[in-house]
Amino acid sequence: MEKFYITTPIYYPSDNLHIGHTYTTVAADTIARYKRMRGYDVMFLTGTDEHGQKIQRKAEEAGVSPKAYVDKIVDGVKSLWQLMHISNDRFIRTTDAQHVAAVQKIFKKLYEKGDIYKDEYEGLYCTPCESFWTEHQLVDGKCPDCGRPVEKTKEESYFFRLSKYQDRLIDLIENTDFLEPASRRNEMLNNFLRPGLADLCVSRTSFSWGIPVDFDEGHVVYVWLDALSNYISALGAFSDDESDFQKYWPADLHLMAKEIVRFHTLIWPAILMALDLPLPKKVLGHGWMLLEGGKISKSKGNVVDPVILAGKYGVDALRYYALREMPYGADSEFSNEALISRINADLANDLGNLVSRTAAMLEKYFGGTVPSARESGEFDDALIACAAQVAARTEAQLEAYNLSAALTEIWTLVGRTNKYIDETMPWALAKDETKKARLGAVLYNLAESVRVIATLISPFMPETADKIFAQLGMTVRNWADAAKWNVLPEGFTMTKGDVLFPRIDMEKELADLAAISEKKAAKKAVKSTATEQKAEIGIEDFAKCDLVVAHVLEAETIQGSDKLLKLTVDAGDGTRTVVSGIRAAYSAEEMVGKKVVLLKNLRPAKLRGIMSEGMLLCAAHDGKLSLVTIEGDLPAGSEVR
Repeated sequence: MEKFYITTPIYYPSDNLHIGHTYTTVAADTIARYKRMRGYDVMFLTGTDEHGQKIQRKAEEAGVSPKAYVDKIVDGVKSLWQLMHISNDRFIRTTDAQHVAAVQKIFKKLYEKGDIYKDEYEGLYCTPCESFWTEHQLVDGKCPDCGRPVEKTKEESYFFRLSKYQDRLIDLIENTDFLEPASRRNEMLNNFLRPGLADLCVSRTSFSWGIPVDFDEGHVVYVWLDALSNYISALGAFSDDESDFQKYWPADLHLMAKEIVRFHTLIWPAILMALDLPLPKKVLGHGWMLLEGGKISKSKGNVVDPVILAGKYGVDALRYYALREMPYGADSEFSNEALISRINADLANDLGNLVSRTAAMLEKYFGGTVPSARESGEFDDALIACAAQVAARTEAQLEAYNLSAALTEIWTLVGRTNKYIDETMPWALAKDETKKARLGAVLYNLAESVRVIATLISPFMPETADKIFAQLGMTVRNWADAAKWNVLPEGFTMTKGDVLFPRIDMEKELADLAAISEKKAAKKAVKSTATEQKAEIGIEDFAKCDLVVAHVLEAETIQGSDKLLKLTVDAGDGTRTVVSGIRAAYSAEEMVGKKVVLLKNLRPAKLRGIMSEGMLLCAAHDGKLSLVTIEGDLPAGSEVR
């Protein structure tokens, strides 16, 4: 049996996952399910990347150990994948003992070979993104990915000789189809490889939450050597039992979003080259799911919760929307309007209505059982030919990992089958007793087309396919059956089922979503202004708070909210926007000109679609708010002690 090994990236459990992570994992699941239907021995891996400075700091803020912090979020990740019908064969955590041992062996082997050496690192580091940046890569002096300040860091580190493998990497990217799509190849060649690769920092000494370098106390393995090794450690590489590694490696497909393609096509193959191991067959970097024109990101705080969406609209509706909307290699934009439109048009009107009408007509005219006497007629050949063509084209698109195009092909058959109903008019045939055999053939063809469609959508929408097959009385399905006709046996019975996809009232649903959004914004505003009981802290913790005098230059109300004001303030280093939940106590007019105390280095957050960069200090009692203000002529940016 031919093997197929597919992986997602391992996700960083600094917070709950969002719709972008869900897309990647659902896409990988779809490919894995398709390959299983083709008879492959599939190994499908996902997991979590749990080490690093960001996790350590978040755990410290929460007053728990890093392991306890990630354990809770990892439980949520596993629950999300169960909810989304993800069929992964393994789930790896970088805190797993097997992974830790493998990484230590890999690190030591590379060191003994001379591909890792000790030096001192000095550079700019973004903790939220766990990324180093050069001065020219910064945007307005901040991280180009999340827009937050970077930190200058200088420490003793080990380095991997990435530059040693530059020529081999250029040949790999330029002369093979190792990386898809082509736009990603050009990006790697022109932006990274041809300008020249620098050696890679692979250990840190400024934090402790990581895999220890077992021959040099104080060093922990830095993120990419740790994280990327999961693809082989999960198979037992560098362990006492390497049978799965020998069976499944190399990976047939590493699937990920485009921002981490660089690490998987430059660093990862170089590590494997240094270890004299086979390279993955293909890396596919899909586009971003955008929200209001920007990348959906935990670091940016503009996440879309897949748990809420799946609860409201159904898991398969969410899977379908994500897979249909993401063109091969390009970005897509998430919106509730587009999601509801897809559900109403494609799923409720087209697919759901087709299945419902077919079952209802079979029951009405033949008690659910198709008669053996059937007469072929006009339009049959066109439908049968369309089904065969769609099955072939869908398979070709799936083999190319073009999932959106595959769904477009399938819906060609959905549309053609609905047209066949209009062409043959079963309701008219039913009125003429001499046309019963023709009516039987029409309804058989409809049921066969529904069966083909159910087979083709099985990898994409497994729950929906199961429901359709249950109506057809089928329990076993094979991908090869999609290309066949007359698979349904003589005298089969199709039963009516529940509505697959109820139509959604767009106007009412968007109003409900707006109310939920406002409720969330109000809750955040209350949290940002209410006084909460705090755990005892040391002076070093308080020193992390950058409190400054800020001058309020402009103030305005935010439409649709009776709690929030949008303020433009001068914090001494330029103006910034602050959204504050003080409208109940202060009007926009009276805020202008005030000198307030601003918590300047609070993580930015989006409220009501506006990015807020800081928080004003208030006193609260019995639900009443009073701003902490400054007397005198202190300039903006003055330190508050």
